[in-house]
Amino acid sequence: MNYQEAYKKLEKYGQLHVLKYYEELGEEEREALLTQIGQTDFDVLSLCEKKETLNPRGKIEPIAVMQLPEIEEKKEEYTKTGLEAIRAGKVGAVLLAGGMGTRLGSDAPKGVYNIGLTKDVFIFQRLIENLMDVVDQAGAWVPLYVMTSDKNHDATVSFFEEKKFFGYNADYVTFFMQDMAPASDYTGKVYMEAKNKMSTSPNGNGGWFLSMKKWGVADKIRQAGVEWLNVFAVDNVLQRIADPCFVGATIATGSAVGEKVVAKNAPDEKVGAVCLEDGRPSIVEYYDMTPELMEAKAEDGKPAYHFGVILNYLFRVKDLEEIVARKLPLHIVEKKIPYLDEKGELVKPEEPNGYKFEQLVLDMIHELDSCLPYEVVRNKEFAPIKNKTGIDSVESARELCKENGIIL
Repeated sequence: MNYQEAYKKLEKYGQLHVLKYYEELGEEEREALLTQIGQTDFDVLSLCEKKETLNPRGKIEPIAVMQLPEIEEKKEEYTKTGLEAIRAGKVGAVLLAGGMGTRLGSDAPKGVYNIGLTKDVFIFQRLIENLMDVVDQAGAWVPLYVMTSDKNHDATVSFFEEKKFFGYNADYVTFFMQDMAPASDYTGKVYMEAKNKMSTSPNGNGGWFLSMKKWGVADKIRQAGVEWLNVFAVDNVLQRIADPCFVGATIATGSAVGEKVVAKNAPDEKVGAVCLEDGRPSIVEYYDMTPELMEAKAEDGKPAYHFGVILNYLFRVKDLEEIVARKLPLHIVEKKIPYLDEKGELVKPEEPNGYKFEQLVLDMIHELDSCLPYEVVRNKEFAPIKNKTGIDSVESARELCKENGIIL
C-alpha cells in the first residue's frame, strides 16, 4: 500500500491521526506503518457505537454433562477409540500461546515463565511433558500447532529451538501467528503505540482457526489427514492434551465438539459455565452470570450451571472450515491500552481506557449442533496461572503440581 492509498483508507474511517508522525519516520518505519494500515480491518471500530446492543444472549438452559462416574465406567472403551484415532494421525493439538507474562511481572511470552523452585520448569515445558505422556501411551507423535502473536512470535520460536523443543519431535511442531485487531479509545479512534505502529491486540480465543487458514496451516492439516483438533490455553500447567479418553468419548458419542469442564468451586467463580442457548450448546461467561443463573437448580436439586470450561476443546476440522466461512461475531472488551500521548510519549494506563475487539471460542461452540461437556478431576487437570499470587496464580499452580507428584 502506498501513501495515497493509506490516506484514502484512513480518511474513509476517520483515522487520519495515524499518519501524524509520518514525516518524522525513516523509510523502513514508513513501510511498516503503510503495511499495517493496508492489513487492518477498520470496520470493527464502528462497533463501538453499537456496544450496548451487540450480541444479545438467547434463552439460557442447562446442558447434560458427562460426569466422572459415567466416564470411569467406559474409560477403557473410550481410551481405545481415542488411541486408534491418535495412532491413525487423525488428532492434532493447538496451543494458544499469543499472550505475554505481563500479569506475572514478565515482558517475555507467558509460556516462557519459570515456575520451578529447585530447577527450571517452564510453562511450555509442562505442557510438552503432558503431551509426551500421550505420545508415549500411543506410540505416535501428535502434530502440535503453536499460535503466537506479533508481540511474541520470534521469542517463542527461539525459546523452543533453544530448549530443543523439550524433547518433542520438531518435525511435528508448526508455529503460526494470530491475527491482530486494532485497539481504540471509547469513541472508536485507534490508538498509536509507536509513531510507526497502531496499537493492536490478538483477535480473541475464537480467532485461532481463521489465523491458521491465513498462515496456510489449515492446508497442512488437511494434507496430513488430521480430522480433530484439541485446542488449549497456555496457562493451565496440569491439563491433559490430546487425552485419549476425552478424544474417544467425543467420537463415540457422535459429538461435534468436546469440552473439558470442572465442577466450579463457587457459583461466581471466574470460569464460563456450560449451557444451552436457544437450544444449542453454548457458554455463559462468568461476567454474564446473573444471580438468577447462579441460584438456578437442576431437576436433582444441584446447581444448574455447576460446570465451568477450562479452555480445552476438541473440534472437528470440517466443522471449523464451515464456522470460519460464516464469520463469527465480534465482542468488544474494555482494556488497558498503552498509547502515545499528545507529546508522542508512551503512556501505560493503570485503568481501562478503551476497547479491544475479539472473537470468542464460545461462539464457535454455539455454531454447532451437539457438544460433549466432559468432566475432569479439578485438582488433577486444572492449574491455571493468571496471576503471580493468590487465586489462579503461580503459587496455587505450584501447590497443585506438587500435589500431583511433579517435582519443581
